[in-house]
Amino acid sequence: MTKRIGYQDWRWQALWWHHFFLLWSITGAQTRYSIPEELKQGSVVGNLAKDLGLGLSDIFDRKLRVASEAGKQYFTVDAGKGELVVNDRIDREALCGQSASCVLPLQVVVENPLRSHRIEVEIRDINDNSPRFPTQEINLKIPESVALGKRFPLESAEDPDVGSNSLKTYSLSKNDYFSLKFKETKNGKAVPELVLEKTLDREKNAVHHLLLTALDGGNPVTSGTCKITITVLDINDNFPVFDENEYKVSFKENSTKGTFVIKLKATDADDGLNGEVKYSFGSRTPDFVLSTFEINDVTGDIVLKGLLDYETSKSYLIDVTAKDNGVPEMEGDCRVQLDVEDINDNAPDIVLTSKPVPVREDAPSGTVVALISARDLDSGNNGKVNLRLPKGSHFALKPSFSNNYELVTSGALDRESFSEYNIEITATDLGSPPLSSQKLIPVSITDVNDNPPVFSQPSYNVYLKENGVPGSILYSVSASDLDFGENAKISYSILDSKVQDVSVSSYVYINSDNGSIYSMHSFDYEKLKVFQIQVQAKDQGSPSLSSNTTVHVFILDQNDNAPSVIYPSPAVLGSLSHQRMPRSAKAGHLVTKVTAVDADSGHNAWISYIVTEATDASLFTVNLYTGEVRTKRAVSEQDDSSQRLLIEIKDDGDPVQSSTVTVSILLEDGLHEPILNLRQKVTEPSKKTGRITLYLILSLASVSVLSVVTFLILAVKCIRSSRSSGSCCMRQGDYDGYKNPNRNLQIQLNTDGPIKYVEVLGGDMLSQSQSFRSCMSPMSPMSEYSDFTLIKPSSTTDFKEVISVLDASLPDSTWTFESQQVSRE
Repeated sequence: MTKRIGYQDWRWQALWWHHFFLLWSITGAQTRYSIPEELKQGSVVGNLAKDLGLGLSDIFDRKLRVASEAGKQYFTVDAGKGELVVNDRIDREALCGQSASCVLPLQVVVENPLRSHRIEVEIRDINDNSPRFPTQEINLKIPESVALGKRFPLESAEDPDVGSNSLKTYSLSKNDYFSLKFKETKNGKAVPELVLEKTLDREKNAVHHLLLTALDGGNPVTSGTCKITITVLDINDNFPVFDENEYKVSFKENSTKGTFVIKLKATDADDGLNGEVKYSFGSRTPDFVLSTFEINDVTGDIVLKGLLDYETSKSYLIDVTAKDNGVPEMEGDCRVQLDVEDINDNAPDIVLTSKPVPVREDAPSGTVVALISARDLDSGNNGKVNLRLPKGSHFALKPSFSNNYELVTSGALDRESFSEYNIEITATDLGSPPLSSQKLIPVSITDVNDNPPVFSQPSYNVYLKENGVPGSILYSVSASDLDFGENAKISYSILDSKVQDVSVSSYVYINSDNGSIYSMHSFDYEKLKVFQIQVQAKDQGSPSLSSNTTVHVFILDQNDNAPSVIYPSPAVLGSLSHQRMPRSAKAGHLVTKVTAVDADSGHNAWISYIVTEATDASLFTVNLYTGEVRTKRAVSEQDDSSQRLLIEIKDDGDPVQSSTVTVSILLEDGLHEPILNLRQKVTEPSKKTGRITLYLILSLASVSVLSVVTFLILAVKCIRSSRSSGSCCMRQGDYDGYKNPNRNLQIQLNTDGPIKYVEVLGGDMLSQSQSFRSCMSPMSPMSEYSDFTLIKPSSTTDFKEVISVLDASLPDSTWTFESQQVSRE
């Protein structure tokens, strides 16, 4: 016991000694280290990070890790120093048995980019095992008649160590009868044998006690012992002898139970019971052999009792004993070596060395997705494996080393078409027939912002009634994005543009989340009929993508304006209009004309005139559409000289808007018909026009020659205008009667001076309103006209009344009269 304790101390000293002389080498693309077995946990194997060309920061950043193909994690990486250290006890004998070389393959995996390195660690043997015999005592029975030189095989000792530390020799305790010799077997092992050197004499010494010692080649040498007890028997001096000392046979691993293996035969020269032989397996035969084979004790036939598996055991060594029936019994022995032949009974196995990482859809070809290895437990061609992918796959397998592959991209990816790929990998060995297996590897594709938002329509038309409630929703636009997550989140905004020189954001705003557009205030059709909104949809990707659409907003007219009376103008004549007419007027006589306009459009602007009250309803009538007030019959002497009409002016909208005007008519004797009516357009000066012009020139000649010249100029202008449009209202400049022939202002004068009526002419009621505004409203471009020319038959008091009408229509302007010309300042 004291010697064993000293041996343990020496063993640990040897471990530390080997640790400090650690060897490592790099062969090609592989790193190889060499360490002794039984190193303590935490012992340094080598600086892995330095040998792989990695910095200490790469250990964390690239997630360096070590995977052992042996199944157990014997090594780990010190993240702080980058060193490969021992993680668990390493017993070379348990790992590699009697193999001369013991190498642990490791796979080091790093990410970003994903790579793998093969590391090999050679485990060197130390002399940590002593030789051991299967039993501590051997009992032999030897007849005394055995001839000198007879050899008696002994059980061999076993030493799990290899090389110089393995079993080297045997020694036998000193005695006079036996010596120790060795027999070399085919596998190179030396089997100890006792050799009889001196004739035995039972009567002198019936029992011999010997000590057999097995020695290894370590430094220091370790040993194991076995006691040999030899009992000397009397005669039966022939042993059974086999035909061969060692038999060799091969067998396929798929052989069925009961299959014949081999027939053994041993003979004994003795007669009778001493010559009868019985066969049996050796007394030290392992249980796994006994469970696999059986032997017929009479015939010596060995048959298969269990199942063979090449992957579990490649060969069997079976000791067989033949004993006779003599007294004492004699025995002979032989050895049967059965080699198992491999068949292709194992399908390849596909192993994921690293889990597949998500791949961006814009990843270039050759991007590593996962690390894969293939294994087959069979040997030879049965264990060679080929991997393949389906045709048309977006991925490929790139070989790295020793049945290890990189799964890489081989084409363009599109997450919108396939957000995940289930890659089927097929592994096939080269056996006959070949075996194969499949494995599905899911690879998810991460989104890239490569799709802009798309509106449901290229443009939108919105029809909105005027006078709506501010804050009400106008419309909701919507866009969609084929991307995912943040790349598909859409926000809406209105691009800045101008509507009547005002930013569109003053009119509307949009909900950035759902695309609903709201009004900021109510709209007035008479001021704004249509406008456009540029809406942008932008995703939240990086960089963000956007698209635009146009929303056309059409304002629909509502009947929100009552007809406005132009003539008679309440601002000039008050609420009561006084008109004169002769008592000699006949039926159909034009008394006056009520003129009104409506700021609305369409049906809402169609105007009708109705007499609601009259002093004498039988005397006057008003035209429903033109507003002309005419006599229904001739005036009689009995009619009152003062007539009053209340005329209601209504539009055609819904609801109806209306206004009223009161016309007072004075019937007088001796009053004549008006001589000028500018409603009738002339294409050339008539004789009557010439007489009026001449009359005016003569009446003004007395003032001054200058007035005459001025009058002639004005007359020529009026005549030219009458030829083109018949209008007395025109602009001195770019706009004239030829450009807008339907717009004219007609003023008819009574013979005694007061204005009879003012009429706005146009194509329809809508154009009437526009025509009037063009001439009379200061808000229209036509209000830039600076002067008007009138031809009148009498005194200048008529022009004063015209000026009063113009002042009422254009209150922000100042009108003057000079030389028959009305001018605005």
